[in-house]
Amino acid sequence: MTVIVREVRPGSAEDAEGFARVRRAALPFMLTTGPQLAHDWAHAHPDAHARPLVAEADGVIVGSAEVALAHESPEPGDGLVNVHVHPEHTGRGAGTLLLRTAEEHLARAGARRIYSWVLDDRPSRAFAERHGYEGRRSAYFLRLDLATAELPPLQDLPAGVELRTAADFAADPRPLFELDALTTADEPGDVAADLTDYAHWLATTWRHPLQAHELTMVALADGRPVAFSAALTDGLGRYGSGMTGTAPGFRGRGLAKLVKNASLHRARAAGCTEAFTGNDTGNAPMLAVNRWFGYEIRAREVRHVRALG
Repeated sequence: MTVIVREVRPGSAEDAEGFARVRRAALPFMLTTGPQLAHDWAHAHPDAHARPLVAEADGVIVGSAEVALAHESPEPGDGLVNVHVHPEHTGRGAGTLLLRTAEEHLARAGARRIYSWVLDDRPSRAFAERHGYEGRRSAYFLRLDLATAELPPLQDLPAGVELRTAADFAADPRPLFELDALTTADEPGDVAADLTDYAHWLATTWRHPLQAHELTMVALADGRPVAFSAALTDGLGRYGSGMTGTAPGFRGRGLAKLVKNASLHRARAAGCTEAFTGNDTGNAPMLAVNRWFGYEIRAREVRHVRALG
């Protein structure tokens, strides 16, 4: 069986669905749909030099690679690549071909370092190490059975705090962009992100196909957003936490629990049966919040890095 690697074809629903099928099989803890990927590719920032790749065997897509520069990082030269091979098609060289093609593209685009998420299992770690990648920080995938979980009861609102949904900001979502940028700036990670492009945020975050504005909850104090829990849904009963963040001056008041609890209750009422989220293993406050809800760790992944040149 001959394996070839190629770029995804612009506007190809077949490529998007094949890419999504591989990623769902390799990472069942993440929400992935063909329309979501097509939207991501169509709205990729020019500075990202994004080049999604697929590995094909006898006309069937068996592997995928997300490839881009971290254009929002204040540190130039950070490249990103995540390679996935369908579990039924490993050991045929698809992963190596994808990685080699991705690295060549990123080197031409000016990358000096490449970061990659790798599942914390023996074959995945061995693959990364064979190709010169070293493990760094780690993160957990967590799952909650929304159909049977006993969610904490909805809490009384603290004095001066009110709850709204993201849909209430449809006329002017800029306050949510500003809060997202503020909380993203100090999120744990090895590649920093500085959100400054409001138009790009509107296209890639606010109007993203998985965004569920009616389920995304926002806490306001003195009329301005100070905490939020972004909700994603795939239309298949699966709910994902996109980001839960609190403005620095309002942390330690239980607002993260407040907005996430309200969002989970609304998600279950809307028919969602599974909830997924991710946490940096060193982010003890959010891990505690998610354990309080009943989330269970299902897998671990490790961020690897390789210096080019």
